[in-house]
Amino acid sequence: MLMLRSRSSWVAALAFVGLALGQADELVAATYSINPTRILLSAKSSSALLTLRNESDEPLRFQVTGFVWKQTAAGEMELKPTDDIVFFPALFTLEPKQERRIRVGTTVSFGSIEKSYRIFVEELPPPKTKNAPGSVRVLTRMGVPVFLQPAVLASTAGIEAVGRVAAGYAFTVRNSGNVHFIPDRVRVRALGGDGVVITDAELPSWYILAGSTRVYTFDPPRIGCERVRRFLVDVQVGQSVITERLETPAGACGPTR
Repeated sequence: MLMLRSRSSWVAALAFVGLALGQADELVAATYSINPTRILLSAKSSSALLTLRNESDEPLRFQVTGFVWKQTAAGEMELKPTDDIVFFPALFTLEPKQERRIRVGTTVSFGSIEKSYRIFVEELPPPKTKNAPGSVRVLTRMGVPVFLQPAVLASTAGIEAVGRVAAGYAFTVRNSGNVHFIPDRVRVRALGGDGVVITDAELPSWYILAGSTRVYTFDPPRIGCERVRRFLVDVQVGQSVITERLETPAGACGPTR
């Protein structure tokens, strides 16, 4: 279950506005929970329930919308409104300490490759603002992934194109399977000629959708870059670990981001 208080982007934006206008010194956000935080649909189970609970002491209004979810090589979301995912209710009010279940389903067929969507539960402004003087109301928006899974699941990860780029170094993780995965670990180690580890870093990981790639970039070590003779890149998905190496016989010094 995920407890939602506020999104950092909203907070940062509203805080800036409040300080700039000299009108707000406190940000106020309602509290509610969403469960589950991911929905998996299949031909055998083509609908699911999403539960919202209002943890605050005031009524909250919500709107639900659906989007096709694609992603760029940098991992950024590309969203397009869709009617493929259906839900009921799409607009409702939730009383204090009460729950509401949203039925989520689909209007499209299940194929051999997983289809990815996101539904967003967005808090709407209250009918009447009751904020205390000097406060700003923060409205929150939470996205829940929805996956339409094939009958046979095949998760396959690979590492490609480990090498030098203008800003440092990069490699690509390819999902050549038919379902999404989230790497459990993405690790880069810089080793000297004697095999001693100079740096050992983990990179942030997120969803890599079926048939998609994710490009990761990393910098050489700031201290000791001249001693680096190879980089080892490890990606763990479940119980499987794949490894690629990049030899740097002349060291790894050079431009960084």
